[in-house]
Amino acid sequence: MTVPSTFVHASRDLERFLLDARDELSHATTHQTWQSVLAVLVTFPARLTAEQGLVFADALPPLLAAMFLQDWDRSQPPKPFAGRAELAREAMAFRGDHNIIPESGIADVARALRRHVEPQAFERALAELPPGARAFWAVE
Repeated sequence: MTVPSTFVHASRDLERFLLDARDELSHATTHQTWQSVLAVLVTFPARLTAEQGLVFADALPPLLAAMFLQDWDRSQPPKPFAGRAELAREAMAFRGDHNIIPESGIADVARALRRHVEPQAFERALAELPPGARAFWAVE
């Protein structure tokens, strides 16, 4: 059996996503973008159980799934979903002074992410998650 193309092209696909997200976030570099994407990907799983997190990770490209799962503190109970403004403040507080995610960062990352996932698989995953998950990844 051959290596699945999603793994063969994982680095290229991550770079394409980061470039797309960079443009959405109006960042100058993909290094800045990495931090903003990570802030969003840390904010979201804090509201999921481990099982729900795996459902969501399965809908992501491999390296984004790895980013989503890395350093997730699953010992904490899931937080409730909140309004976009409160979630944005939480994402903006990630890593304090080293974070330059704008207030629109969650929506910016969501727009880019939706262009880099299989739409039906992503929607199926969101349908299995708690209320609020779909709103978190909504695009305007």
